[in-house]
Amino acid sequence: MTVETQQASTSTRAEDVKVKQVDIAIVGGAMAGATLALGLKKLARELNRPIKVALIEAHKPGSEHPGFDARSIAIAHGSIFELKRLGLWSKLSHLGTAIENIHVSDRGHFGMTELNADDFHIKYLGQVVELERVGQALFKLLEASDIELHCPAKLADIEAHAQYQLLTLDDGVQIQAGLVVAADGVNSKVRQAFKQPLEQVDFNQVAIIANVETDKAHENWAYERFTQAGPLAVLPMSPLKGTSRVSLVWALSPDEAERLGSVSNDEFLRDLQGAFGSRAGQFIGVGERFSYPLLLSHMPRPIYHRTVFIGNAAQTLHPIAGQGFNLGLRDLVGLLDVVKQALLDENATEASVDLGSTQLTHSYLKRREQDRDATMTNIECLVRGFSNDHWPLVAGRSLGLRLLSWIPPLKAPVARVAMGWKPFS
Repeated sequence: MTVETQQASTSTRAEDVKVKQVDIAIVGGAMAGATLALGLKKLARELNRPIKVALIEAHKPGSEHPGFDARSIAIAHGSIFELKRLGLWSKLSHLGTAIENIHVSDRGHFGMTELNADDFHIKYLGQVVELERVGQALFKLLEASDIELHCPAKLADIEAHAQYQLLTLDDGVQIQAGLVVAADGVNSKVRQAFKQPLEQVDFNQVAIIANVETDKAHENWAYERFTQAGPLAVLPMSPLKGTSRVSLVWALSPDEAERLGSVSNDEFLRDLQGAFGSRAGQFIGVGERFSYPLLLSHMPRPIYHRTVFIGNAAQTLHPIAGQGFNLGLRDLVGLLDVVKQALLDENATEASVDLGSTQLTHSYLKRREQDRDATMTNIECLVRGFSNDHWPLVAGRSLGLRLLSWIPPLKAPVARVAMGWKPFS
């Protein structure tokens, strides 16, 4: 893939190629990209201002889709509030399983605490959704809208021009966009095309992700159990054929993850039961197991000429606090806010608004900087602080968890972060 910076006076491609013109082209149609596209159309309706949007996605939702696969994610209370504002949660709420209580423990040590929705006078702390089912619901909305949906299609080339970006898809279609939003994941082709840096921290952990059947109802409890190898999270899911299910995210050393990825289901369940305990009942069945290396990846500067990076294209987080999608959602909400501000500028006319201007991309950068930096820093501290048995850290984290139980008012700021209402600070 090549990038050529050209002047505004440069012509596009050969005259016989029809170039589609849009205001915003979104590359990547998983959770962040699809949500942003639908959010932009809602904004256009509210302001009665046309925003032409193109969405480019390589796969339909399903098992081979890297963003809408068999995994489940927890959507925080604050993120659900934002999805309601975008008019989307009413289309997705039937797919959610409420997290009403969270139990946090430190394996082998005395530290543990609980967060309970009732204590904060709310119905739930968050909701767990299955990505494949959410993807299908979002794509129905996309297909029913006037969004220019290119799926399946891949980005083949992108050229930076002074007044636009020119995208060429693998089917030969060309799109001229005032602003490109890269929502195409940690291996972003847009980032690679523009040779933008990506910094990574390797935690030397691999996550095993699977859906697990239990012999008793989860009663809307979620569990985060810290072990020497890494955190083990169990999230409530909707039952399947009358059987209670939970979603498992288990961080392990690479060697142990490789071993557990290949053992029989019975052996896997025995090891899982030994690591987790019986608080969630007995684990009696497990579905397909997936594994992912755990890295903290981030772009130091998630903007480029007429380009903004959001979600996993801008940063990927360790799943220790379940903040990945929630941080990405705050990215796209921040972008929607600066687009709205540009459209409402008292000096702006329909013809004069440039949604890819340097002013807009820098406004986005400034708006997201503090939240991104604080969240990533604190996630890294959590991983390192809870993934070892160095006795001063063990004592400190155990005492911290106990203090949350002993002094309930201390839970409020922790709960606000867990619920996505306040960035880490």
